Amino acid sequence: MPEEATGKTGVPSEARQKPERPRDRLGRPLDWDLPTQLHLPDFDANTPEENHELGRRFLAERQCFGAHEAWETAWKQSRGTGDEEFFKGLSQMGAGYVHLLRGNAHGTTTLLERAIGRLDAYPEGHRGVPVGEVVARMRAHVAAVREGTLVPGEDATFDPPPV
Repeated sequence: MPEEATGKTGVPSEARQKPERPRDRLGRPLDWDLPTQLHLPDFDANTPEENHELGRRFLAERQCFGAHEAWETAWKQSRGTGDEEFFKGLSQMGAGYVHLLRGNAHGTTTLLERAIGRLDAYPEGHRGVPVGEVVARMRAHVAAVREGTLVPGEDATFDPPPV
């Protein structure tokens, strides 16, 4: 795997804060003058464990962008702990399902395959996640998108993995 970026990249700090961009309910950026349709908690104020629980809840509710953001924050908070690749995999899984709901088949399969590669390296039950079942569900979704039996879009019919 490529080495992670070093330095300020991806590390939250007061100096790096940007204004919160308005987003639609699927997390797509809206024009700056429009009201946001997506309200998420301040993930940076939480522990990695709290963000993991939020990610689980958001994914179960098919709020995939929120799940992605929660796990992405947990990933950045977990650097150097041995769990960074696990949370990065969960974040990529969330992003893959964001792409599914946004109608992007290529983004769906690419990100879910990256997530599979990362999560498959962890033991069953890691941080309470049934890794084998999650990986199997993602593999089935990748195959279904490629076969055309799972059609990407806001009305895509799928059961999120049981994280």
